Formats: sequence, structure tokens, C-alpha cells
Amino acid sequence: MPSAADAIARRLHDAGCRYAFGIPGGEVLTMLAALENAGIRFVLTRHETPAGFMAEGTHHATRAPALLLATLGPGVTNAVNAIANAWQDRVPLIFLTGCVDAKDAATYTHQVFDHGSLLRPITKASLTAVPDAIDAVVDKAIAIALDDQPGPVHIDIPIGVASASVETNATIRRARPAAAAPAPGPELEAARDALAKAKRPILIAGLDALYQGADADVASFARDFGIPLITTYKGKGILAEDHPLALGGAGLSPKADRHLLPLVRRSDFVLLAGYDPIEMRVGWRNPWDADAMVVEFASVPNTHYMHQARVSFVCHVGAGLQALRKGIAPRQVWAAGEPAKARASLKADFASNGAWGPAAVVEAARAAFPRDTVASVDSGAHRILLSQAWECYGPRTLLQSTGLCTMGGALPLAIGYKLASPARPVVAFTGDAGLEMVIGELATLRDLRLPVVVIVFVDDSLALIELKQRNSGLANAGVDFGGTDFAAVARAFGGVGAVAADKATLAEAIKAALARDTFTVISCPIGKRAYDGAF
Repeated sequence: MPSAADAIARRLHDAGCRYAFGIPGGEVLTMLAALENAGIRFVLTRHETPAGFMAEGTHHATRAPALLLATLGPGVTNAVNAIANAWQDRVPLIFLTGCVDAKDAATYTHQVFDHGSLLRPITKASLTAVPDAIDAVVDKAIAIALDDQPGPVHIDIPIGVASASVETNATIRRARPAAAAPAPGPELEAARDALAKAKRPILIAGLDALYQGADADVASFARDFGIPLITTYKGKGILAEDHPLALGGAGLSPKADRHLLPLVRRSDFVLLAGYDPIEMRVGWRNPWDADAMVVEFASVPNTHYMHQARVSFVCHVGAGLQALRKGIAPRQVWAAGEPAKARASLKADFASNGAWGPAAVVEAARAAFPRDTVASVDSGAHRILLSQAWECYGPRTLLQSTGLCTMGGALPLAIGYKLASPARPVVAFTGDAGLEMVIGELATLRDLRLPVVVIVFVDDSLALIELKQRNSGLANAGVDFGGTDFAAVARAFGGVGAVAADKATLAEAIKAALARDTFTVISCPIGKRAYDGAF
């Protein structure tokens, strides 16, 4: 009979998992071996938080659940940031941890605490593996992690249970529910009537459309009805952003909001397609009048109260859009051309106008990288700018922490994605402080032999916090730090380092990086206060 660890690993492999990340301890060695034996590659990282982001990166490439492994005690606490990120960013992540057996926990305290009590507020569920129900526990974890809205699920595996022989039930399999359309009735008819009469409709889509596989439905709805589309940052690329109807991403930029929110308020039909406002700044709280015609297709009931809708359907987003459009003929909308004007103004507002700085870095990089490049971006001032200025031409091509907005995510997200999708160009954009948080993962990048390009915005400052500090009339404190030679650090970790202080040099450095079989770090000095007025 297989061990419990073998049964767990087999179930995870059946769910599509091919990679696990983390740092092993004695309490999870049996589980680690079982993962490897089942065909799931374990990747040693330098810290559990980046390990969680690497796992997320593989999920975006494969759609399989992300997989994180940690030992008891400090392994669990180190991973809390990554678990909270998966909770707020809707990432289906399975978190496997080791723990002492119950009989030992009664009299033994070294490194021992209740993992479940710590993790329950930031997971969809915290389960404990038991020998007589291993299949049910793992299948339940996978189902809960993937069901709308997706998120992290924790499985605590006692040392004795991991090695215990178990009987497995081959008939237990998770079946995802069929796509559910909204029920016919007066509310759906009212929504369809409003769409048919709308002169200024607007569409807002978010990450729930991606997790339900409804991105193509959203894009075709926008194109077929000529409706301009705003997305959240994680929804960027649902409609290729060089399409004239694409108004780009929204979330954290007051400058973008000055163009987008007036369109939303002027609209006579606001259609929300898988829009989760957890990505949005406070300016997107109740962004339309109370009596506005707002129709919402959501994966879960609206309990966030960031906004309300006249009609709200809890259903599959794609099926909802198909039901809404049935029998409705497209007609001319926005006769005065306001969305096109807003699109042109947005492009102009985020252009570099030839001056070197963060906007020029983004422009040069977008021009140098292939159209199918997948980018990740860290939290900070550069992320707000890049999320507006970097064009995405397909879904899941700009990876970032948008709900939790935690720093240190760009590099490991890029590593995970590149590992699972080696043929695709991958670039990580990070601030200098964010890279220094996870700089040890350059060693992971070296060991994996992945040609990821890392572009660093260097200003020796926590620029976003310094800007907020200054705008609040507070004295400068705790936001400036000494400079690091990132090109030299890259070489020390076994990669290639370069410095670019103009667009031409950056373009050449990127071209050379794309031709290498190892990673490249390109340091871009942009100077202090480079983000003033940028977003």
C-alpha cells in the first residue's frame, strides 16, 4: 500500500501540479520525496515567501494549483506573506506543512504551535491529513482552492501520518460544476432592454473573468457591441491593449482615474464582468450614481460593498454575457467619441516625451521585448506607472500582487512562470528596494538556469512612500538608503549585469539579454523624485 505522502502527491499530480517550491525541514522529508516520486519537481528557494510567488507564477502559466511546501514553525510563519497574498489575489495555492504528531504535541513544545489557527484567517480552509481519509482531504483541498473565488488551502501533515500506509479510493475525483447562466426572469430582461437602448455603455472586467475562463467572452462582447473596456491590473490583456476599444488597466493611478472615472459616471449602462474591486484604490468606491444602470456578473455574491449594482447575477461570467447579448443587435454608441479621446489622453499622459526616467524605461522595454512577453512587476511607484504604460496583448501577461500589494513579488513570479513556460520571454520589473528584499532568489534563478531578464528602477529610495510623505507635509525619514551595484551583484550570483541610463542603451541590453541562456539584471538609474507627476 502507498504511504499517505504518496497518496497526497499522486492526487496533486492528477490535478496538474508539476512543481513545488519551498525549503525542506526534517518534518517534510517524506512528503518531499513523495512529490518527486510522483513527478512533481521540488524547487529549493531561499525563503518561503518568494517560494509562494514562484508557485503562483507556475499557476499563471499552467492553470494548475500552485504548490508550496514548508516545514513546521518558522517555515510556516515565513510563508504567511505569500499565503495572505494568495488569499487577496485569488490564487489557488495548496500549502503543505509538516507538524508533530498529536501525541507528541501534548508534551513537546519546541517549534510547536497551532498552524491552523494562524492560517485560517488567510486561507479558504485549513485541513489536517488523517490516514483513513487521505483521498478525501486532498480532493477537498483542491476543490476548495479552485472553486470561485480561488484561494489558498492549507494541509497540515503530521510526521507519523506522512509515512503511514493507507488505502486509496480511486473513485474520488473532483468535478467542476458546469457553467451556470443567470436564470431567465424580469431582472435579466431588464438588463437586456437596457443594453439594447444604451447610447454610452462601458464594460469593466477583472480577474474573476480570467479564473472562470471568460476572457474570450468579455473580449468578443466588447468588440461585437463596440463597448470600451476598462480592466483591473490583473485583467490587462483580456482585450489586446492596442485595440481602439481598450482603455487599459485601472486601479491605483489618480492620473488615469481623471480620464476613466468621468466616462464611467457618464455611461448609461455600466457592465461589470468578473470585476473584483479588491484591486482598486479608494477612488473606485461607489464610482457611479446610486440610480445608475449597473449590471453585474460576478462569481460570488457582492459582500464587499465597494460598489452596488442595479442588477447582480452570481453566475459564470461568460455564460452571463452570452445570455445578456442573446437577440440584441449592436448599434452605434458613444457618438461623440469620448472613449477614443480618453484613450488618446491616457497615452499622452503616460508618455516619456523623450526624457529619461521611469516612463522611458517602460517605453524602451515594451518596444524591445516581443509581443508575447510575460512581465511581472513589483509593488511601488514603478508598478503604478508600468501598469498604465505597459501594453498587454493577451490575458495573464502582466503578473503582480494587486490585492495585497506586497513587495518582493516580481522576481519570484517571473522565475515560476519561466520555469513552467520556458519558451516564452519573461521580464521582471522591480524597484531597488523590492529586489533587495528577495535578492537571494538570484541564486535560485542561477540554479534553475533560467534566462529571465530583470530590470531594476534605481533611485535609492522608497519612492512611493517618500512621495506620500512629502505630499503629507512630513519630514523625510526612513525612506532613503544607500545604492547597490546590481550589475555587480548579478555577476556575483552567476548571471550577467548591465547598466542603462538611456533608451538606446537599454534597448541594446535587452536585445543581448534575450539571446543569452542565463539571467540578466539591467540596472536603470532614474534619479531621485523621478515619479513626481508620473501617475
